[in-house]
Amino acid sequence: MRIAMIGTGYVGLVSGVCFSDFGHDVICVDKDPAKIARLEAGEVPIYEPGLEALMAKNVEAGRLSFTTDLGAAVAGAEAVFIAVGTPTRRGDGHADLSYVMAAAEEVAQALTGYAVIVTKSTVPLGTNRKIKQAILKAVPGAEFDVASNPEFLREGAAIDDFMKPDRVVVGVQNTRAGEVMEEIYRPLYLRDFPIVSTDLESAEMIKYAANAFLATKITFINEIAALCERVGADVKEVSRGMGLDGRIGNKFLHAGPGYGGSCFPKDTSALARIGQEHAMPQNIVETVIRVNEAMKVRMIEKLRDLCDGVFNGKTIAILGVTFKPNTDDMRAAPSLTVIPALVGAGAKVRVVDPQGRREGEALLPGVNWMEDPYKAVNNADLLVILTEWNEFRALDLKRIAKKMATPRLADLRNIYSAKDARKAGFEAYDAVGRG
Repeated sequence: MRIAMIGTGYVGLVSGVCFSDFGHDVICVDKDPAKIARLEAGEVPIYEPGLEALMAKNVEAGRLSFTTDLGAAVAGAEAVFIAVGTPTRRGDGHADLSYVMAAAEEVAQALTGYAVIVTKSTVPLGTNRKIKQAILKAVPGAEFDVASNPEFLREGAAIDDFMKPDRVVVGVQNTRAGEVMEEIYRPLYLRDFPIVSTDLESAEMIKYAANAFLATKITFINEIAALCERVGADVKEVSRGMGLDGRIGNKFLHAGPGYGGSCFPKDTSALARIGQEHAMPQNIVETVIRVNEAMKVRMIEKLRDLCDGVFNGKTIAILGVTFKPNTDDMRAAPSLTVIPALVGAGAKVRVVDPQGRREGEALLPGVNWMEDPYKAVNNADLLVILTEWNEFRALDLKRIAKKMATPRLADLRNIYSAKDARKAGFEAYDAVGRG
């Protein structure tokens, strides 16, 4: 099938590359000529393991190409995916649909025959019907259907998630659109991956409800972790004991400094606003948002305690600034709350992150970026593990402790233990929820 993918951000690029690997002819469209030039040169503008090689393979096979010409990409396409950004709108917490609606109107003008207009972007309930109305208004005689096909890609594992999904959600209004979507996902149908075929509104809601639930699970264990610290319990043991219950499961039960990233913050905010608009407040989700922000602030107080109550003049080494490992994404990362507080209070902050510097330099002014954790801790007063990159899971703690002015460790991802730290020579160790 011929597919046009509008938008080459994280979702659009990963989806376009994977669809081409299914055997479809895919043209990825972006308004940014510099980005398209980089893609045509074989350079991937985001960090996602395995994506560069898969993209090169399908470009070489002639199934994948890139362009700034939306009209040429849409002409003759059987499916047009809209995968542009829906950031949180300033002031009211709603998802900003301006990019989605602008793309839909451009697509309308470029249609040359029947096509299914598929929304891949995360959008509030009712958006697909608005897209349909906008296209009919722009081109009254256009022959098309709309579909909702939300993405469930984890950054750092996106290709595996696309190729071997827990489920694919497809919202359509009629059989014709459903058949087109079935053909697009035929490789997954043949391997019996679950395909949830439903209506437009249910598909839109599934995305928000799923992300809100996962954000709730993370926030729940973080709040339990805070209580564990007061009562002397170990949240890792608590999580393990909970997760063995099949009704609960062990995923997303790892205590830490709070969730971040491109999805959970904006989707919980949008769902809360949707509930308010429909006079059906989402009280749990609103609490999750509030508690998550409080957890980030609580991490700052942990660090302050390890610095004897004063950040001013202290040298602090930070390992990891991206919101999670295996990505370069800094959006809503806990580091964006923690590090400015340290710098603002007079600390000298050194940062090490395998992929975070490209975005982080602009977002975290006043820090010293370094490549080697062992150099970053030289004469430091505190070491903070903020993102659990694999590179930080097997550090020589004894070597690090010897290099520090005051060997103190804030393990905000619980990848070590107090026993490990004491044995290595650390005089102080703190984690999240470890009694």
